[in-house]
Amino acid sequence: MNELHLETSPYLLQHANNPVHWKGWNRAALDLAKEQNKLIIVSIGYSACHWCHVMEHESFEDVEVAEVMNANFISIKIDREERPDIDAVYMKAVQVMTGHGGWPMNVVTLPDGRPIWGGTYFRKNDWINALERLQEIYTQNPDTIYEYAEKLHEGLQSISVIPLNESETDFNFQFLDDLVTQWKRSFDWEFGGMARAPKFMMPTNYEFLLRYGYQNNNTELLEFVNLTLTRMAYGGLFDTLDGGFSRYSVDMKWHVPHFEKMLYDNGQLVSLYANAYKLTKNKLYKEVIEKTLDFVEREWLTKEGSFYSALDADSLNSENHLEEGAFYVWTASELKELLGEDFNLFSIVFNINEFGFWEHNNYVLIQNQSLEAIAQSQNISVNILEEKKRTWEQLLYREREKRSKPRLDDKCLTSWNAIMLKGYIDAYKATQTQKYLDIALINAGFIISKLWNNEGNLFHSYKGGKATINGFLEDYAHVIQAFIALYEVTFDEKWLQEAKQLTDYAFDHFYDEKQQFFSFTSQKEEALVSAHYEVEDNVIPASNSVMAEVLFKLSIYFSNTYYEKISRQMVQQIVPSVKYPSAFSNWLNVMLHFSEQNRELAICGKEALDYLKKINSRYLPNIIIAGSNKVSALPFLEYRFSEKQTLFYLCQNKSCQQPMTDFEEINNSIGF
Repeated sequence: MNELHLETSPYLLQHANNPVHWKGWNRAALDLAKEQNKLIIVSIGYSACHWCHVMEHESFEDVEVAEVMNANFISIKIDREERPDIDAVYMKAVQVMTGHGGWPMNVVTLPDGRPIWGGTYFRKNDWINALERLQEIYTQNPDTIYEYAEKLHEGLQSISVIPLNESETDFNFQFLDDLVTQWKRSFDWEFGGMARAPKFMMPTNYEFLLRYGYQNNNTELLEFVNLTLTRMAYGGLFDTLDGGFSRYSVDMKWHVPHFEKMLYDNGQLVSLYANAYKLTKNKLYKEVIEKTLDFVEREWLTKEGSFYSALDADSLNSENHLEEGAFYVWTASELKELLGEDFNLFSIVFNINEFGFWEHNNYVLIQNQSLEAIAQSQNISVNILEEKKRTWEQLLYREREKRSKPRLDDKCLTSWNAIMLKGYIDAYKATQTQKYLDIALINAGFIISKLWNNEGNLFHSYKGGKATINGFLEDYAHVIQAFIALYEVTFDEKWLQEAKQLTDYAFDHFYDEKQQFFSFTSQKEEALVSAHYEVEDNVIPASNSVMAEVLFKLSIYFSNTYYEKISRQMVQQIVPSVKYPSAFSNWLNVMLHFSEQNRELAICGKEALDYLKKINSRYLPNIIIAGSNKVSALPFLEYRFSEKQTLFYLCQNKSCQQPMTDFEEINNSIGF
């Protein structure tokens, strides 16, 4: 047993019995490397990562490999989800050295942590050969390695600096048209998403395209987003039996997923489908919301009100061996036995044919037609087919529950919990299902009581009753965003005050006036080999773009010109350099807040919450909403409450129209 048995991360604990003398990332391990003048192996992965498990089995469980690693290196294992700061720094290095990145990620560094070599997955012999060669060079010609390390370090430092844009940008929204026109060349008009494989869902991309299409009455964009969401919901990627999305599909048609399910994907996708449902009232989208949240509540919601992180891609197959996707797939013979005379119709709905075939006689359930089209072609009513589909899914769900389930990553991450919390709030807005708001409030209470220290800082991770690791910018950004969302459905100003307190803490401990961005790591923490400012939106939007968004909203609620200035400044720094909109879509969404189409709406009166529900059920991405059913000291609401009637104040750029009393009039005036 190595030192990883002292850790709490499920991923690290999986490696605790490796013959490799793994250590956690800590001061003692780093000091030991310096004392013994040994190169460091930094190996980074996460519990639901299939190829991480493969490399563990092939190399890190192998005695021959362990002998090489133990003889000459200090080996450190890191859970990227626990330490996204370390992951980000070394991922940049691997991308510079190899042109690509991914997990598992393996880097060799000097004793001081500066990287000298790295990559992702390695076969056993390649791994051994590389380590032996590096050790040989380090022993016989160390100057070569130190010279390379210094050049690479200088390169990493330079790409960590964002060029300052000294001129004040008068936002040119024609620029967005040009970007979207360029972006459309990558659209897959058959299956939705981008025309490449593997296909990641990238929820932030479709949030922006949905909003941009809606605000500009661009039916082509709206059709594309709806095509994408429909195809994603048809199965394969989406678990139609139990709810929840896998991380990505390996093919063009969203069919065969990389089977792990991640909390952050599902939280964002619930928000996306909720917004799309508000606009379209497509009952398929509501089904996706309901199934996904049922899954989250069943599998990830804890008694304390937190959410677990992930389910593994791998599970035990019938031979009791770990196999990717074993829990989710079906053979035709299994289905025939279970479904009997319904098998043929089931096969048409879920493509037990060439379209739905995966490998090794296995099928991954996927639709490629609407139930309406299938019902018409089979000459049965849609209602009967819908009922049959529900019955089939319940039958297969019960049968599947007899199988060995994928392994659970039971740590609770602050940022991911906040993303899921916002998903529940957005689902409540769209469906008015009270349970969703109840769970959101319980989770928010958990964050405050368990993850927010008395000294003002958030923790990043929680497991076994203990909060650990000082929070990163992503934790603050997403918790602030979730608390603002809670205000938007409750008008409870407590949530805005909590959001403001966290925002001010982030300014004190993360904001870099020289860079004009927030650093990813608190200034209270010991610096890594390279600074990290997270600005590119990925599967999760960049923490700086989320901060820019929340600062804009808080600037309105609190009439805080400094917040607005910093938000505008951040957008101005980024937008002129955007060449690939898919990597900056949340920034583009924030940019739309500064357009003439953006409005603020205050609802003040004893019936404010009743009207709020009606407003929240509409898709209004350009409206920032506030209100109160009592006298409020919130700067945006001061002197606006009336005991006698409910008043509606429609404002733009700090200028408000005369208050209205007719809800239908205000309701008609705020849409497009």
